Amino acid sequence: MSLSTSTLRALGRLTSPMSQQVRQYSAPGEGSIPPAKTKYVPSSGTYPQGFLASSAHVGVKPSNKSFDDLALITSDRPCSAAAVFTKNKFQAAPVTVSRDNIKGRNGAGLRAVVVNSGCANAVTGIGGIEDAKEMGKATDDCFEEQGKEPGGQSSTIVMSTGVIGQRLPIQKILHKIPTAYSDLGSSHSHWMRAARAICTTDTFPKLLSRQFTLPSSITTFSLAGMTKGAGMIHPNMATLLGIICTDAPIAPAALQSLLNAAVDKSFNSISIDGDTSTNDTVALLANGAAGGDLIAGPESKGYNEMESTLTSFAADLASLVVRDGEGATKFVTIRVTNAASYADAKRVASTIARSPLVKTALYGKDANWGRILCATGYAEGVESVIPTETSVSFIPTDGSQELKLLVKGEPEQVDEERAAQILEAEDLEIVVRLSEKEGEEAVYYTCDFSHEYVTINGDYRT
Repeated sequence: MSLSTSTLRALGRLTSPMSQQVRQYSAPGEGSIPPAKTKYVPSSGTYPQGFLASSAHVGVKPSNKSFDDLALITSDRPCSAAAVFTKNKFQAAPVTVSRDNIKGRNGAGLRAVVVNSGCANAVTGIGGIEDAKEMGKATDDCFEEQGKEPGGQSSTIVMSTGVIGQRLPIQKILHKIPTAYSDLGSSHSHWMRAARAICTTDTFPKLLSRQFTLPSSITTFSLAGMTKGAGMIHPNMATLLGIICTDAPIAPAALQSLLNAAVDKSFNSISIDGDTSTNDTVALLANGAAGGDLIAGPESKGYNEMESTLTSFAADLASLVVRDGEGATKFVTIRVTNAASYADAKRVASTIARSPLVKTALYGKDANWGRILCATGYAEGVESVIPTETSVSFIPTDGSQELKLLVKGEPEQVDEERAAQILEAEDLEIVVRLSEKEGEEAVYYTCDFSHEYVTINGDYRT
C-alpha cells in the first residue's frame, strides 16, 4: 500500500521533530549551549562604570551539584532604582519585598540586586517573605565597611526564579552571599557568570552591553543588562527576570517613567506560551558614575534620547527570551499597522502571538493565514479591524519581496512552495495591515509551539 504525499508529510511531522531538535532544557551550567544558540552569547562587553557582578554555587536544587545558582550585582555608590513587576495576583515574596524596598527608599540609595535560581520563593507565606528579607539584609551587611547606615529599608533588590510553592534553603543562600560579594568583578567573565547563574530552563545566558551618548553631555555612557526566561512568558510580564544597569545620571522619578516606557515595547511585548508568572521583575539601576547632567524628568535635555536608547536595548534583551522559548524553532515578529490607536494594534498583535493555532501552524511550516486572520478578528476591545481593508503578508528574512496572503479582505493565490521556503527560516515577520489609512503600529515578538514544549513542561519538576 502506498501512502499519499499528505499522509507522509503528516507522519514526518509526528516522527521527525523530536529526533531533529536537541535542546538542553536545564541551566547552562549543567550542559553545553546548543550550537544554534552560541551566536547570541557575547564573547566580550563594555560595562557601566561602578557596577560589579559575580556568582556563587549554593545548590538550591538538591540535584545541582556544581553550577552557580546565586548572582549578585552591586554598585560602588548608591543608585537610583526603578522596577516593573508581575501583574499576577499571586505575587512571590521577592516581588513584595523588592517593591517595598524601592518604595521605602523613594527609588534612591539602592546598592545591589541578589538573585537565586532553582526556587521561586512563591506562594510560601509569611516564611517566604522573611526569607526574601533575609537575603536583602545579608547583602546589605556586605556593605557595612563602606559606611552603610544601619537599620532602615534594605538597599537590595531581591529576585528568585524556579519552582513555585517550595521554601528556599535560606541558610545555604545566606552563607554564600558573602562568597559572591568577595568575588565581585567588572570583567566580561564576571557578568557572564552572573547571567548564567540566574537561568532555569534557559539554554543560554542572556547578556548584552552597549555604549551610547546623549545630547546633554559629551560623555559616553554604558548600559548592561541580563535577563532570563524561556517559558511561562506573556505580559504582564512573564516568567522572566531582568536587570539593567547604566552609569548615566538619572533621578528616581525619571528612571521609573523611562523604564515603564521601555518595558511596554519590550518585555511587555513578548509571548511564548501565554502564561504570566508570579515572580516577574525587571529592575533598572542608574548610578551616575560616568558623570554628566542629571536627567530629572521628561523636560530634561536628553530624556527622549535616553528613552529611545533604553527601549531599543530592552527590546533586544526581551528578544533573546523569545529566541530561547521552550521547544521553539522560530522567532516571529508580528507587526500590526494602520490601527486607530497603539492600544488596538498591540491587542491584535498580542492575540495573534498567543494563538496556539497560529503557533502550531508556524511550527508545521504551514502558511495558514486563516488562523492569523481569525485571531485578528477576535482580539478583544479592538475597534480598528476593518475586514474589507485588512491585509496579511509574510516578510522573508532574505530581503526579497513580501508574500501577500490576503489583500483588502480578498485571499491571494498563495505560492505554497515559496511560502514553505520562507517558513523554513528561523526568523519570520508577519505583517497585518488593519486598514488602508495611515495609523498606529505595534510590534510583538513570539515563537512557534512544538512537541518539545509539552515534554519540557510535562517533566519540569522532575
